[in-house]
Amino acid sequence: MGAGTPLTYVIGDIHGRLDLVSALLAQIEQHRAGRDRTIVFLGDYIDRGPDSAGVVATVRSLQAREPHAIVCLKGNHEDLMLRAYRDEREVDLWVMNGGYETLASFGPDVPAEVLRWAEVLPTVHEDARRFYVHAGFRPGRPGPDPSGHVRLWMREPFLSRDYDFGKHVVHGHTPLRTAQPDQRPFRTNLDTGAVFGGALTAGVFTNDQAHAVEFLQVREARPPNGTRRQ
Repeated sequence: MGAGTPLTYVIGDIHGRLDLVSALLAQIEQHRAGRDRTIVFLGDYIDRGPDSAGVVATVRSLQAREPHAIVCLKGNHEDLMLRAYRDEREVDLWVMNGGYETLASFGPDVPAEVLRWAEVLPTVHEDARRFYVHAGFRPGRPGPDPSGHVRLWMREPFLSRDYDFGKHVVHGHTPLRTAQPDQRPFRTNLDTGAVFGGALTAGVFTNDQAHAVEFLQVREARPPNGTRRQ
């Protein structure tokens, strides 16, 4: 990479791990060494981990300071939270999937401004080389899937089919038990299980090629108490 090469850092599922995302953002600032950079967050800022409130505050503050350089996508856990606030019948599903930890973090309720922020988050982003999405697309047609629900929740057949959507797809959503990113011909999975004792990963991308040129990671040996893999 040349000294002036613009970089795009793409961060996988955070799930309330303020400690890890703070360390990774510091690592990104050191790595960029003054070069222009964009950061894309793939969603799932909340649930399961101990400090969803801190993660959301950090990401929102960064986005407010640099609105043209910070892209925040919606994840399925933000979707679960929003559905719970719209319909009390959805509350149990959210709580069982980490919402309890989120409510404890914000205590006793998620602020209205956070709900408004989450509501308008986009479900897909693209640049010249790549599509960025939380979960994936349905194979069978080029370009991003038109369904917002699919973008937030897709696993199969997206994961098992090597399908060319016209650009490389960078995603999270499905935690990798190896704690290493999964880079394939047409897609890269950056969910390396940060909240399950794995790593929080940032893929480093340039305009010169579709695939990541390298990966940055922070991790701890053991997950915090009370996390559940669901």
